[in-house]
Amino acid sequence: MASLFQLLLLNQRRSLCTKVPTSKWKVKQVTTSNFNESLEEIKIHISSSDFIAISMEKTGSSLVTPWHRVQPFDTAETAYLKASHSAQRFQLLQFAVCPFSVTDSNNLVAHPYNFLLFPRDELKLGMPAYSFFCQTSHLTSMACQGFDFNASIYEGISYLSRAQESAAKVRLGTNSPSLGVMKSSSPPTIADSVFVERIRLRIKHWRNSCKKSGTKTSKDEEIIISLRNIVLGSELFKSRPCLTIDVCSERQVQLILEMLVDFSDDFLPLVIPSKGGTTQAVRIVLANSKEDKEFMEREVHSLEEKESKKIRGFREVIDLISASQKPVISHNCLNEVDEFESSMHMIFPKVLDMIYLMKKSGTMRKVTNIRNALTFLNTHFFAPVDMEIPDQDTVNKGKIDGLDALRLSYLFMKLCSILKISPIVTRSGNRRLAPELEDFTNVFHPCSTNIQESCSEDVGLWNNNTRKINSEHLVFLWGFKFGMTAGMLKSVLRASHDIFSGEFDVRFVDKSCAIVVFWQPGLSKDFLDVMNSEEIGGGLKELVSDGLRVTCYETYRTMCRLGLWEMDLAESLERALESFVSDTEINNERKSSSEIHWCNDNVINLDDL
Repeated sequence: MASLFQLLLLNQRRSLCTKVPTSKWKVKQVTTSNFNESLEEIKIHISSSDFIAISMEKTGSSLVTPWHRVQPFDTAETAYLKASHSAQRFQLLQFAVCPFSVTDSNNLVAHPYNFLLFPRDELKLGMPAYSFFCQTSHLTSMACQGFDFNASIYEGISYLSRAQESAAKVRLGTNSPSLGVMKSSSPPTIADSVFVERIRLRIKHWRNSCKKSGTKTSKDEEIIISLRNIVLGSELFKSRPCLTIDVCSERQVQLILEMLVDFSDDFLPLVIPSKGGTTQAVRIVLANSKEDKEFMEREVHSLEEKESKKIRGFREVIDLISASQKPVISHNCLNEVDEFESSMHMIFPKVLDMIYLMKKSGTMRKVTNIRNALTFLNTHFFAPVDMEIPDQDTVNKGKIDGLDALRLSYLFMKLCSILKISPIVTRSGNRRLAPELEDFTNVFHPCSTNIQESCSEDVGLWNNNTRKINSEHLVFLWGFKFGMTAGMLKSVLRASHDIFSGEFDVRFVDKSCAIVVFWQPGLSKDFLDVMNSEEIGGGLKELVSDGLRVTCYETYRTMCRLGLWEMDLAESLERALESFVSDTEINNERKSSSEIHWCNDNVINLDDL
């Protein structure tokens, strides 16, 4: 009877954990038609939020090819190179953003948005992309989850990276005001002085001519002034007189700008770039007064910002998140690194990866995605969370997509409750996270070190049998008999040479290649020396004659740097070795070693398949 009462109490507690059914959650769908208004809304919500949850969908991932995934033996460098490779191949079609605030330890207010994206060349500049890779299994999964491909293709928001934005501005030749001119450190030459004096006289005559045209004059004088303006090259810019001066070098631009600072307060210089990236001319606008000049500066800045927003597209949202300096909540973020920046840490200074928090709660090895994680937590833990989603009446009708960012905010609150961590952000002075949460920032799976405090060389996992090891102790093997298991290969190696009499581990990376971990320092080098010598004998000689090949970790690092992403790791390693005369040369090229955190459980073991 007592057990029945406890069961009823447990069910009651579980029901309290899900006060907001997912069927009632709504997300604002953002396309080209409502992007501008949504941008203004999310700017306010990001500014007032405590955290920002993000989630994305691409046209594929590295999961199809096992060794392309980030593995326990990867350093932070090779892990990033793998993630970057995936990001460059596959196209981002959806980016869900959910700024949310924590009112107390069990309550949050969320403002979810789902941005549909597509690489449309709206500026006719050949950017961002005309082609990208797709994986049929990934697209099928997205379709099953209700992703609207029609909306993405026809109404998806385009975007450019920072490098593409700079290139687009050069090609479009966007004008920009030149303010805060720095004095040149080099002394002027005679040619500089002659050029400046010639331009000074030209501007002086033009300015006097413009001033006279505003006073009452006879008909003959008006004709003379008009002819003079034509000769001097006077034009109009927004109903104000302007003069365009062609230049031959950036040095001439600097000289003109320096001269205008001391010449008059009513000039507004605009730099006109050429399509080749250099400055084509300097356009000088004559303002009616100091107030008029300030008004023009604001107007030009406004036009420039409007043009920049059009060029950047969706990246405006990324820039807003980055500029806010708010902690970002993500799931497996190392595998979601995108091309918006060269580093996740450079985009978002504080990232909380839910995989790490799930490990701390003991659920990481029991779930595979965000939905399963929520289901598991709801059925195994008492962690009540109240979620408020304002303005639900304004959400688009039809299919609701992009729920994962909203789920992440909910998952984050539950994990904080389970781990007894306060999610409340201190607002006095600088906004600060609780010390416990600070310890979890910028710790990515499988990397276990904080990237703010390391050289991005350390990688790790969080299982009970994790062991720290230097990457020099790892050796890659391939060319063994097909169908051989890790256990069989280990037994063959142990019987082949005395080097394998000590402690070592063997694990498959894919079906073509395995890793040998030597736990005793120096044995990996001895093994490579034996394999490269002519005195090899015994069982090891038979393995070599059957096609066994070995190489050090530096070959693997070089392979990732060169972007040799074949289907089989063995083929990629062979191509990397072809870039060098020998394994010895690779070792000589090596400048530093790296520590990794070896974990048997998380390396692919084909014996278990």
